Amino acid sequence: MTISGSPILIDCVAGYHLNPLTCGIAKFNAILARRLELPVVGIRSVELEGYTRPLLSLKMNEFTAEDALALDTWIDRHAGQFELFLHAFDDTALEKRMLAAAARVCCGNRELFEQLKPARPDIVEAFCPGTLLNPQRFQQTELSVFTFGMAHKIRVPLYRRLRDLLEATGKTYSVFVSTALHENTSFDDSFVVRFEELQSIFNGQVYFMGYLSDTAVFNHLVDCTFLAAFFEKGLRANNTTVNAAMECGCAVITNLDEHSPDGLMHMKNVIDINRCDRLPDVAQAETIGRAARDIAHADYGWDQLVAQLRPVVRT
Repeated sequence: MTISGSPILIDCVAGYHLNPLTCGIAKFNAILARRLELPVVGIRSVELEGYTRPLLSLKMNEFTAEDALALDTWIDRHAGQFELFLHAFDDTALEKRMLAAAARVCCGNRELFEQLKPARPDIVEAFCPGTLLNPQRFQQTELSVFTFGMAHKIRVPLYRRLRDLLEATGKTYSVFVSTALHENTSFDDSFVVRFEELQSIFNGQVYFMGYLSDTAVFNHLVDCTFLAAFFEKGLRANNTTVNAAMECGCAVITNLDEHSPDGLMHMKNVIDINRCDRLPDVAQAETIGRAARDIAHADYGWDQLVAQLRPVVRT
């Protein structure tokens, strides 16, 4: 479409989900927008009204009923003023109206192209390139720190302290961040901001690992120099992350208080970030890890818990 011989250019990429850490289409939109040198805008946001030619890149089966109704209203008011990149098509009434109202329509594969061509003879058959946002090799370093936990519990100030201790060793290091979510919770903007802050704190020496299987976690715990796990008040005996690391013989950097598990001693079987003026060398870390494994199996293993819970047999 042209005006006075000049094409009308899209001026933003509009998507439904915006977090590229949790949504493949959001990741696709982020890379596409970066390549086009355009902003990514939420379809539900008021900012969308400030653009004259958005490209809607979406899959309608991700929408809630309420958000789909809002989009339907928006389409009625903007017929012929937006472009469309379809990742799927379920033949709903809303999708048909959207297909007819778009100034230009692209689709992500040939099956969609053949499905929609009768309704939109001018449809463009396109594709979706690979969506690796950060294609980088892990750098081999002298020290490696593995940290994982719930997405909303990243204690940034304690990671700054950890950074200072790592820098003081004079050795190269990498930080590997995995995460998990409680049921009925999700990544939100605050987690993204915190992770970006971690990247800044550690000068980009951070790798985001996403969700890892137990097998992957086990291998990281066996291979890393330290596990870092920080808490609002202090480590508790029911923290399975730290217990698993200790069972694997990993040296744990954490924060202790009066309610932390009995028997944990700074620089003997655990490293208390608040009492640490220097990190142990690799040999010392291995010694701490072995001591951690001993106390984990002797005092905090499954056999001990089962024995505690098993009813006492009276004769």
